Amino acid sequence: MKLSRRLFLGAAGAATVLTVWPGLSAAAAGDGDARLLVVLLRGGLDGLHALPPRDDAAYARLRGALAPQNARPLNADFALHPSLEFAHGLYGRGQLLPIVAIAPPYRQRSHFEAQDCLENGTASASGAATGWLNRCAAALRGGEALSLTAVTPLIMRGPGATTSWSPPLPEDVDPVLLQRLQPLYAADPQLSAAFARAVDTQGLAGTAGNARSGRLAQTMAAAAQFLAAPDGPRLAFVEDSGWDTHGNQAAVLARKLAELDAGLRRYHDDAAAIWNRTAIAVVSEFGRTAAVNGTAGTDHGTGGLALLAGGAVRGGRIGGDWPGLSPSALNDGRDLRATTDLRALFKGLLATHLRVSESALETRVFPDSRAIAPMIGLTG
Repeated sequence: MKLSRRLFLGAAGAATVLTVWPGLSAAAAGDGDARLLVVLLRGGLDGLHALPPRDDAAYARLRGALAPQNARPLNADFALHPSLEFAHGLYGRGQLLPIVAIAPPYRQRSHFEAQDCLENGTASASGAATGWLNRCAAALRGGEALSLTAVTPLIMRGPGATTSWSPPLPEDVDPVLLQRLQPLYAADPQLSAAFARAVDTQGLAGTAGNARSGRLAQTMAAAAQFLAAPDGPRLAFVEDSGWDTHGNQAAVLARKLAELDAGLRRYHDDAAAIWNRTAIAVVSEFGRTAAVNGTAGTDHGTGGLALLAGGAVRGGRIGGDWPGLSPSALNDGRDLRATTDLRALFKGLLATHLRVSESALETRVFPDSRAIAPMIGLTG
């Protein structure tokens, strides 16, 4: 099956998701008690693995055995990775909206520069010394933002009212380090079994129990408790590392996506009182190469995937402009081409969910972004 380049959206409101700004009086669906949680997956989530296109000959040719088995169908064109069980249920309830082929305006392949561009909310990695989520807090009347991180990240730095909280969780071995060591130990007949047992203790197999009690799930549960408090913040930020899957990607992402899924479930369960007023934006700094590399992984790419979840989200459909995976459609002949600026997604959420004014969005929160039309119809 050949996928169309047009927007992949559900029936209701499909034509509005990537249209030009229509005026906030018609589009605004949020209220003064809306909540926004931004989850940054550092390392570059492979959106083509998390949301594989269905029955796509180009995808099958590029990915081969790396393509996830038993993916959960969403519609005729896309499916979710099998580890995203709870997210699949949210989609069925109209509370999950995947956005395809999306990325910050940065188009190179450095993690640090791409993350800086995403976090500072400008067109370049060096465009601002403050973060757009902090500037959003400053633009909100009485707004406050919470960073659930060990160190205040760039996205939360600036003049706005922000606080931080670091989860008191034990440090695990970096999953990227385990991922890179695994092929070396696998070839050693004396050490391979011992290394495999050590990996299992780190939860690399990604069981539901390990995922639910893991760092990301616990941090998202804490975010739920803070945001649900009567005097809690309206904005929060969570980050997670280990998404740089150059090798052994299938095993690593089975675990990491299970952890993300558990985090969404924990937030849903612990923030029941505000779930219908919540939007969660799961984003990453870029995508991965379309073709599998020589170590059963993928390398730094361009077009990625964003996931919106929450009771306030108009989900149950696929958003974004899918460029396809034919050789002529690929960026630099190697990865999914980005067709949507991530700032359009953020601007749309802040405008309709949090009612940030158009002037504040274009001059303060995302300076010099008048040319970037916000996505509408995301919430409400």
